[in-house]
Amino acid sequence: MKLSEYRAQWAFSPLNEVLAGMVGTFALIPEVIAFSYVSGVSPAISLYASFVISIAIALTGGRPGMISGAAGSIAFVVGALVHHHGVQYMFAATMLAGFMQLCFGLLRLHVVMRFVSDEVRTGFVNALAILIFSAQVPQMLHVTWHTYALIAVGLAIIYLVPRIFTMIPSPLICIIVLTLITVFYPMPVRTVADLGALPSGLPQLTWPHVPFNIETLEIIFPYALAMAAVGLLESLMTAGVVDEHTDTHGNQRMECTGLGISNMLVAAFGGIGGCGMVGQTVGNLRYGGRGRLSTFAAGAFLLLLMDVLHRWFALVPLAALVAIMIMVSVSTFAWGSLRDLMRHPKLSTVVMIVTVLVTVSTQDLAAGVVAGVLLSGVFFAWRATNMLSIKHEREGDEEIYRISGQIFFASSDMLFDAVDFQTSAKKIVIDVDRATFWDITAVAKLEKIVSKLQARGVHVEVKGLRARQHDIIAEQSDEPLLAV
Repeated sequence: MKLSEYRAQWAFSPLNEVLAGMVGTFALIPEVIAFSYVSGVSPAISLYASFVISIAIALTGGRPGMISGAAGSIAFVVGALVHHHGVQYMFAATMLAGFMQLCFGLLRLHVVMRFVSDEVRTGFVNALAILIFSAQVPQMLHVTWHTYALIAVGLAIIYLVPRIFTMIPSPLICIIVLTLITVFYPMPVRTVADLGALPSGLPQLTWPHVPFNIETLEIIFPYALAMAAVGLLESLMTAGVVDEHTDTHGNQRMECTGLGISNMLVAAFGGIGGCGMVGQTVGNLRYGGRGRLSTFAAGAFLLLLMDVLHRWFALVPLAALVAIMIMVSVSTFAWGSLRDLMRHPKLSTVVMIVTVLVTVSTQDLAAGVVAGVLLSGVFFAWRATNMLSIKHEREGDEEIYRISGQIFFASSDMLFDAVDFQTSAKKIVIDVDRATFWDITAVAKLEKIVSKLQARGVHVEVKGLRARQHDIIAEQSDEPLLAV
């Protein structure tokens, strides 16, 4: 990236960037604290990690405007490691995961994201919206009517204030107003302090206290690999959402390396690994966050809340945070996809729905995306097999098979089944001028057809093999079975 371009990514409207980043912070906190219990670590570890990741990714990442933090997908991965071996092993696994992500970016392996189809991306954001909303449900159960009233007031502020006043993001106004209401008119509602012990002060530089030997590597490697894969997948998917919202293009390779550096720093400061967070990013974008400053502000404001405003932040009612997260959920969901259910091809719709169902049922964004990608591949192969055309002609003692389309592992049996091995013809011509052979399975089937016919004394001629395809066949053949 050119230095001038990097500078420009810091030069967006400073006030809008800072305020949008503050909105991202308030959307970040309740989710981060909730996920800390999933992984079995204290809220301090998750909050410190979110601070470090936000600052580091703002400096080293490749997608301006994106909020990153201690995400739930990572929490689900490391929960078992923390339970069985303790947080020090989690720090070591996070360090290794960051190194893997750094290598992933340096080796330009981010191109694998091209295999994620639009329907999978849509399913991803819709599932995330559902998960964000469902995460707020526990805060609305077994509560007094005061909580519902505050949530309603908060939503009214969030959606109505922008119609008359836009200088300050309405979620921040929601936080201030609802906090003042509960301070001056005490009522039985839960506050941020009820979520658990909040950290205060600065994170301390440390190093994982684990034995540096093969046994430790055997313990942490599977978790580190899973953390690296899940983090990269979710971050690159989140970067794609930002690309879609802003009509700009981020640097995916730089995002991979930046995430790796960030997670290595997180481990060095005693935090849990993290990645891009779609819901918080959508909230940042909604209120004008477009550059690196909004990401930096999200982390800096989080530290300010933990250190300087610790006592005041603990007074914020959870109803205010729930209202913000409901807004984020509504903004994240691709409502147009409901209309497209009947308009788009059925197979594409199935992929989107399966992605949503797997993600919501497992509460694992990576699992949903992997399921969607695999299903997309199966459906693509199915469509490609239906494009294969085989025409059979007989001219005296000669038979001609004219083949067009794609021949690969899923369609090669169709070619094999179309050939009559009991033929009385003296010569068979297999015309593949309009066909393409893609893999070893297809080549093996063609060789098998030729060898079976030749064994019956039939002269076989294969016409139309292009040079590249002939090379594939030649590499797989010990003897030149095909006459070209």
